[in-house]
Amino acid sequence: MIGSMAGFAVEDTLIKAASKTLPPGQILMLFGLGGALLFAGLARLGGQPLVSADAVSRPMLLRVLFEVAGRLFYVLALALIPLSTATVILQATPLLVVAGAAALFGERVGWRRWAAILLGMTGVLVIVKPGTDEFSLLSVLAVLGMIGFAGRDLASRAAPRSLSTSILGVYGFLAALAAGAIFSLLQGTRFILPDPEAAMCLLGAVLVGVAAYGLLMRAMRTGDVSAVTPFRYTRLLFGIGLGVALFGERPGAATLVGSALILVSGLFILWRGTGTAKPR
Repeated sequence: MIGSMAGFAVEDTLIKAASKTLPPGQILMLFGLGGALLFAGLARLGGQPLVSADAVSRPMLLRVLFEVAGRLFYVLALALIPLSTATVILQATPLLVVAGAAALFGERVGWRRWAAILLGMTGVLVIVKPGTDEFSLLSVLAVLGMIGFAGRDLASRAAPRSLSTSILGVYGFLAALAAGAIFSLLQGTRFILPDPEAAMCLLGAVLVGVAAYGLLMRAMRTGDVSAVTPFRYTRLLFGIGLGVALFGERPGAATLVGSALILVSGLFILWRGTGTAKPR
C-alpha cells in the first residue's frame, strides 16, 4: 500500500504537469488507453481471458461506475487546484472505505474508530471551508473524486476472486478512458497533439500508474480492509512534498490543520485496527 501511494503521487504530479497544455478529458483518454493496453498485454501473457462472466458481474459493473466518477473528478481537481490540496482531500478515502467495510462486509468498527472517521471528515471540511468567503466549488471536485475512489476500492474487495489484478486493471483503465471520452464530448474540446514534454509526462504516468494500481489491488484484496487501508495516508507526505518541491505550492493554515486531523484519525484507526479488525 505504501509503494502504491508513492506511485500514485508521482502519477498525479505527471498528470498535473501534462494538464498545462492538454485538456483533462484528453488526458484521461490517453492515460486510460495506455493503461488498459498495458494491463491487457500482461493478462494475455498470463493466459487470462479479457472477457468473462465474472468480468461483467454486479460488483465489477459498480466498480467501473465508481472508477469513472473517481477518475473524472480527481483529474479535474488536479488540473484546477493545487496538487497538495487535492492530495490531502483524497486522503479521506480510507475513512469512507473503513465505514463501508463495516456496513457491507461486517468488519468490526467500534465507536472509537467511528469517532476517528468523524474527526477525519471534519478535517476535510476545514480544508474545503464551506460557508466561508474562501470556499471554492473547485475543491468539491476532489471530494467527489474521493467518494468515487472509495466506492471503487470497496467494489474491488467484492469483485470475484477469479479476476486477476491485470483484469481489474484493464477494466479500471477502460473506465478512465470512458470518463475522458464522456467529458470531452460534453465539453466539446478538440483533440490536441501532445508536445514532447506532455507526451513523456503521460507515458510516465501510465507506467507508474499501472505499477501503483497493481499494488493497490493486491493490498485491497489481502487482509482486512480496515487494517490495510490506513496505510494510504502515506500519500499525504508524497503529495504535499512533490507539490512544494515541483510546483512551488505553499499549503495554507486550513490545509495543514485539515491534514493533521485526517492524519491523526488515520493513525488512530490503524492503531485500533491492529489485531481487532475481524469479520463478524
